[in-house]
Amino acid sequence: MTRPSVKLLTTLLACLIEMHNFRYVITGRESTSAMSPSDFLDKLMGRTSGYDARIRPKFKGPPVNVTCNIFINSFGSVTETTMDYRVNIFLRQKWNDPRLAYSEYPDSSLDLDPSMLDSIWKPDLFFANEKGANFHDVTTENKLLRIFKDGTVLYSIRLTLILSCPMDLKNFPMDVQTCTMQLESFGYTMNDLIFEWLDKGPVQVAEGLTLPQFIIRDEKELGYCTKHYNTVNKSILVSSSAPVQVSYVKAIDVWMAVCLLFVFAALLEYAGVNFVSRQQKEFLRLKRRQRRNQKEEELQDGRLHFSGYNTASCGNVKDGTTVNTQTNANPPPAVPKDTDVNRKKFVDRAKRIDTVSRAAFPLAFLIFNVFYWITYKIIRHESAGKT
Repeated sequence: MTRPSVKLLTTLLACLIEMHNFRYVITGRESTSAMSPSDFLDKLMGRTSGYDARIRPKFKGPPVNVTCNIFINSFGSVTETTMDYRVNIFLRQKWNDPRLAYSEYPDSSLDLDPSMLDSIWKPDLFFANEKGANFHDVTTENKLLRIFKDGTVLYSIRLTLILSCPMDLKNFPMDVQTCTMQLESFGYTMNDLIFEWLDKGPVQVAEGLTLPQFIIRDEKELGYCTKHYNTVNKSILVSSSAPVQVSYVKAIDVWMAVCLLFVFAALLEYAGVNFVSRQQKEFLRLKRRQRRNQKEEELQDGRLHFSGYNTASCGNVKDGTTVNTQTNANPPPAVPKDTDVNRKKFVDRAKRIDTVSRAAFPLAFLIFNVFYWITYKIIRHESAGKT
């Protein structure tokens, strides 16, 4: 081999090495750029991915199962007059979207900006018994979006809701009200979307959560399906402890009315006993008045007899003596009964009334309590629990 041939081989070998290095650099740049977050998101759900947020996962296939979870952060108020309650919650929804599954990115999950919510499909969940609601965006939108490798999506949002709560206050203040939180799909049917509560801890309540006028008794989950729409309910049991104004009779009204009736009856009994015990004095006063009237009548009769003495009082004269033919037409009044006997009779009558009242009033109040508490604590309480 001549010297020019060796030089040509050396040049070719250097060119091959340089081309190999350049190819390695290009390949490394492509792999690095492919793993960048922006390119990855464009490939996953951007314009180049072919993802359409208007179409639900598993389109024309089985329905999407959406698992719901609620964390009750605080209660604003429970208002009896407007029959509603205000609550601050964290609503969490989780579903699987196979189109969002990935394997290129090393992380097991991706925490995305809330602005990415417009790029993916979301359940059309709404609160059927909602009167008013607002989102929270201080200092930023209180929303969370997390996507896992298998395509599972976690969507959490903070809401303040005013929900209607029809109340039956007939058993007040021993009533237990059931305030529901009704979640439904607005447009999807059971063939496309199914809501269900999380198996463990579907509803969580902040520790130490209290209400000024109500006592939170319990919380439970209800789930039922209609013909067209899927519905899940959340019930919160509360017991009221403040007076309210309604158009019908409440248990507290019955209690207060009967207690006032017993108080008024006790006052009447006291007045009656005093009246009967004082009748002895009235009786003596009446007797004195009668005797005074009799004396006045006797005095008037005496004056009449004296004025007619020469004609009426003188009768036949016999043996020089005058015979008085007048007879006393008004006999002397009978001697009244002993004062002590009369007094004892009236006092005994008053004591008898007081003794009967001491036994009758407590017995009547005891009977009322038996019927009252059986009616409102057992019968009506069980019927309210069934509804």
